[in-house]
Amino acid sequence: MRMFRIAGQGIQALGTNRTRTFFMMAGTIVGIAALTVIMALGKGTEKQVMKRVEGFGPRSLMLIAGGGKDLPPPDFSVTTLTLADADAVHSQIQNIEATSPVAFKRMPIKAGTAQTQATVFAVEPGWFAAWDWFVTDGDPIEAEDVATLARVCVIGQTLSHDLFGNASPVGETIQIQNVRFRIKGVLERRGTSPIGTDFDNRALIPLTTGMRRLFNQEHITYIRIKVKDLDHVESVKQQVRQLMHERHHITPPQEDDFRIVSAKAVGDLARGTSGTLSAILIALAGLSLVVGGVVLMNILLISVGERQKEIGLRRAVGATRRDILFQFLTESLTVTLSGMVIGSGLGVVITLTLQQATKVPVVLSWEPFALSLTFALLVGTFFGVQPARKAASLKPVEALT
Repeated sequence: MRMFRIAGQGIQALGTNRTRTFFMMAGTIVGIAALTVIMALGKGTEKQVMKRVEGFGPRSLMLIAGGGKDLPPPDFSVTTLTLADADAVHSQIQNIEATSPVAFKRMPIKAGTAQTQATVFAVEPGWFAAWDWFVTDGDPIEAEDVATLARVCVIGQTLSHDLFGNASPVGETIQIQNVRFRIKGVLERRGTSPIGTDFDNRALIPLTTGMRRLFNQEHITYIRIKVKDLDHVESVKQQVRQLMHERHHITPPQEDDFRIVSAKAVGDLARGTSGTLSAILIALAGLSLVVGGVVLMNILLISVGERQKEIGLRRAVGATRRDILFQFLTESLTVTLSGMVIGSGLGVVITLTLQQATKVPVVLSWEPFALSLTFALLVGTFFGVQPARKAASLKPVEALT
């Protein structure tokens, strides 16, 4: 009961000077609000990225031209990956459901007076099954198109909109560089890739047409591999690596001239990048809380000087040093905890406003509130100790004079 009474006196003392109390809270409010917004945006971004990663396919691998350990982009200067490699992977590796060799380049595309830039992929009919990505209007690339070097294409929805607006493009003609192609289908909408590029800004053409009539090359850029079940992904990955070593005559310590990427690698990269950015932003919010704690400590120290007579009088009528210490720590913790509540509420409001105004992805969860409570308790205790000790050390006679 005695402690509750002392705590009440400390809270009452804060209420007598509301302006000073607000300034003590300000740093905590700003820091907690920033922390709440940062974590909500970070979790929202991570959720969106992981959703994009799922589009890669958990049972899929990409055998990409160019060595190195980091995630590609492909190295277009490497010409060692060939159609023969794709045939060997498909015929010699077990537990593979589909493979799709691909060559691609970014090129200008015209339709009438409309012009844009898009990525042109030269593919075989197996591309659609390998990516689980099918046409929503018209027909896909077929074996006959590849065999006859047909000048036909399937386009993504962004490219369709850029060139034809809301009209159906099926049957229309586009020009890729100097070659004319008839549109035979439109792909389903896929959205953005894990690295933020637009999956739907693309055109698919027959592989033979692309390599001989458009790209003028014999090598391919990558091979998409779809494994029969998830349990075999790692074993297939090792088999493909060993097969490429044999075919490309690579022996340790020679560096690979290819990379094999899985959904796990893409996900790990996305989570790592998101986690690093969030950690930096949380550290900045923490710095704001530390600055707020310094301001709190200094204002409390000034308050101790202004309230010497009050402290001396309380000591004279029987308050112990422990009572004074407890009162000032209560004031410090009340300021930071109240700042936490206000800051969390402000952070939620800012987060929801950002979501409505900009459509950025956000996820509100319990973690920022738990972290905010921890920060508030730590800041209130750490920066409140010195003023509380100074107040408790005052002697009654000196404080009253």
